[in-house]
Amino acid sequence: MRTSKLFLLGLVLQGGYFHGRHSLTYGVDVGKIRWLGVLQRISIGYLMASIAEIWLVKDNVVDSTVAFARKYYNQWIFATILCSLYICLLYGLYVPDWKYEVPITNATSSMSGYTSSTQNVNCGVRGSLKPSCNAVGFIDRFLLGEHHLYQHPVYRRTKECSVNSPDYGPLPPNSPVWCLAPFDPEGVLSSLMAALTCFVGLHYGHIIVHFKEQKQRVFLWSLSSFPLLISGFVLEMLGIPLCKPLYTLSYMCITAGASGLLLTIIFYIVDVKNIRKPMLLFQWMGMNALIIYALGACELFAAAVKGFYWRSPENNLVDFTELVLQAVLHSKKWGTLVFVMLEILFWGIVAGFLHKKGIYLRL
Repeated sequence: MRTSKLFLLGLVLQGGYFHGRHSLTYGVDVGKIRWLGVLQRISIGYLMASIAEIWLVKDNVVDSTVAFARKYYNQWIFATILCSLYICLLYGLYVPDWKYEVPITNATSSMSGYTSSTQNVNCGVRGSLKPSCNAVGFIDRFLLGEHHLYQHPVYRRTKECSVNSPDYGPLPPNSPVWCLAPFDPEGVLSSLMAALTCFVGLHYGHIIVHFKEQKQRVFLWSLSSFPLLISGFVLEMLGIPLCKPLYTLSYMCITAGASGLLLTIIFYIVDVKNIRKPMLLFQWMGMNALIIYALGACELFAAAVKGFYWRSPENNLVDFTELVLQAVLHSKKWGTLVFVMLEILFWGIVAGFLHKKGIYLRL
């Protein structure tokens, strides 16, 4: 049930119905709705972790680290199978030539040399991790269809695809034909690898359940985090790139290890040393993470505020604040960074207010 709720909420928030803070319009063509997104990916990981927790746990009593490993080793076999399936498909699946239709908005404003609204991409390879010919994109196009994928992938901000790189912009001369192709960073295959981070989180939760001594928890979490971090960097040196859109094994190991290490540090500060006040902001936001994500990260609140403007939609409080910060700091990048940090602080205070009032949104 929770998997279904998360998936449907993600469909509403990131399926294309809301257009973000840069547009005052809303609505989506059902024939082009985006099926997958961040919450949908979380729901997939949650489902797999739940299945493993219900059916793949032994009944033995945990009285040592060996008994702990024996109780849950079936879960890690399952996780290893998922990882192996991902790697086999990523490097072994044949990706044929393919074509896509350039969206009308892009075709009319930034074709920059493209002679047709239908572009042919030449692949015919296995094991490619390039934007044009990887197995992650191929599986998504086959299962979901190109119209149901994310239409503004991050590679459109590269030097090959944007004159304003690292931001979005018009195509440069002689840009690759795949620059305007859709690609979903939360696709089907990459979600298999992303689900492994849920198993890492499940492992950390098991440590809380079975080991009551705080320093022992810190030790076991550290013992889990550092090998993940080291493995990730070793894999990167061996040729598996750190790539979030493909959710490569090295990316999973480094992000999971770094998150585990950060959790260990915060736990040590708050629960072992009993220093709580500096972490209150994170505690409040964690208690209402779903509200903060929907209103803040999905920009629903910013879009609502921008709906009130002076004479022209460009004259609104949100854009004005960001422009003032950029002018004061004499830098677009630093001004935007400070604006984002103020946004985080604002939502932390909002979360604190909701916590004080006892208001929580749960699925």
